[in-house]
Amino acid sequence: MNPCRYHLVLTIDGQPVLHGWWQSEATTRHKRTTLVGEQGQPGVRITLADEEAGTVLTTWPKAP
Repeated sequence: MNPCRYHLVLTIDGQPVLHGWWQSEATTRHKRTTLVGEQGQPGVRITLADEEAGTVLTTWPKAP
């Protein structure tokens, strides 16, 4: 298993400001909450990708 499989990117107003990689998807999802809380912050967007599969799993906040 790739120790850097799950990649979290935090952007503010479209500019990437923070990247993180974790082995566990659950840990990566938890990091989103610790970064911006359940409701998020204005201008902040977080993307969670599975680097091994090459797919975006989800984004926060959800697109309308």
